[in-house]
Amino acid sequence: MNYMKKNIAVIFACVLLPVFLISCGSQQKENNTTNENDKKETEMKHVEWSKNANIYEVNIRQYSNEGTINAFREHLPRLKEMGVDILWLMPVQPIGGLNRKGSLGSYYSVKDYKAVNPEFGTMQDLKDLVKEAHEMGMYVILDWVANHSAWDNIWTEEHPEYYVKNDDGTFHSPYDWTDVIEFDYDNPAMRDSMIRALKFWIEEADVDGYRCDVAGMVPVDFWNDAVAQLKQIKPVFMLAEDEDNTALLEHAFDMNYSWKLLHLMNDIAKGKKNANDIWDYLSWNENTFSREDYRMTFITNHDENSWNGTVQKRLGDGVEAFAVLTYTIPGMPLIYSGQETGNDKVLRFFEKDTIDWSNIRYQDFYTKLNLLKKTNKALWNGTEGGNIVNIGEENNENILAFLREKDDNKIISIINLSGEQTQFKPSSDQVYGTYTNVFTGGKMELVPDMVMDISPWSYFVLTN
Repeated sequence: MNYMKKNIAVIFACVLLPVFLISCGSQQKENNTTNENDKKETEMKHVEWSKNANIYEVNIRQYSNEGTINAFREHLPRLKEMGVDILWLMPVQPIGGLNRKGSLGSYYSVKDYKAVNPEFGTMQDLKDLVKEAHEMGMYVILDWVANHSAWDNIWTEEHPEYYVKNDDGTFHSPYDWTDVIEFDYDNPAMRDSMIRALKFWIEEADVDGYRCDVAGMVPVDFWNDAVAQLKQIKPVFMLAEDEDNTALLEHAFDMNYSWKLLHLMNDIAKGKKNANDIWDYLSWNENTFSREDYRMTFITNHDENSWNGTVQKRLGDGVEAFAVLTYTIPGMPLIYSGQETGNDKVLRFFEKDTIDWSNIRYQDFYTKLNLLKKTNKALWNGTEGGNIVNIGEENNENILAFLREKDDNKIISIINLSGEQTQFKPSSDQVYGTYTNVFTGGKMELVPDMVMDISPWSYFVLTN
């Protein structure tokens, strides 16, 4: 469903005007979640370029028929035009062969922490990719697997003491991850080797940071030490695959995952939850995390696509509405490889399964959202962005409507998170004025005493 086909009918209580109008009730409802967390001091200093950034996850194996770094590199001009800021490359290291899953294995079963997977290309190919991305004003972070390695990682022969052992002295696989074995972080030498490997890619390839796999399963003090040493080389951006361990965000990581929001969106799409539950989530979020913390918002990623299904399967006709939500509430939005095509295929995790790029139908959609994120301070990350104010009615379970404001920048989002046409009466007096519709470019005047009929899963975003 193309966003340009969204239809929003507006019915006025008193007068008919050729523009969208919005009424404001006497009640103002704000997401009042100011608490001690807002006063929490942290040593985390975000790199300057991350304050208004978005992030794009790159699945090199599935990105092209070739499945190589150089084949992906051909997409850089398109991604630059789309407004992508941070390129997160899924693991680029060689994949273990022993106890491998499938014919190609998991990206997260690393055989050598200081080499490039020859199926993807060479170290020089990676350096060239990073260099070109930098020249285009983009940044590159690598996926890093610190909790476990392949069974045949080079360290298993050289340093078997780096690994956790079972009672019988054999290597230990966490959970049912039978293709990997777990590191022993009680071993100081193992920690030093892992930090040296992290330093290697910054010094050798000039990468800008890391997305760290299952970061919460690795001791926080290791991450604090590692990141402090990385920052002695250059400023880095760090993303933790974690949501529950807030200590990771105090000194080491810039951002973590908003898994609870993803699961909530899945439930809303299925009719199990409604728009009001978003406010409960936002209240929990702001009471759990400092405003300085970055939270990654997303409708899909490699795990969600491969194991739980495509956005079409999970979100149905609400795909665009939920994408708009992830871009306009507090957080840094993620785009996963192929999301801009409307990819409706579950990408196999251990086999080759190429994305179809013949119709990139959401390129313009995400270009507009990325530009808005970049230029409007109300949507910037952490304390750089604006607070979120509820401008909707408490008894309206279908409509999520809010205002965000920073300095002289305003964003108004009104999203129908249901399959029902719904009347909406805004209840805040902060939104009067003339705005621009982000997706149509048309002008909209917002005035009192207005009723809106909003089509199922429709949305609009206004900016001043």
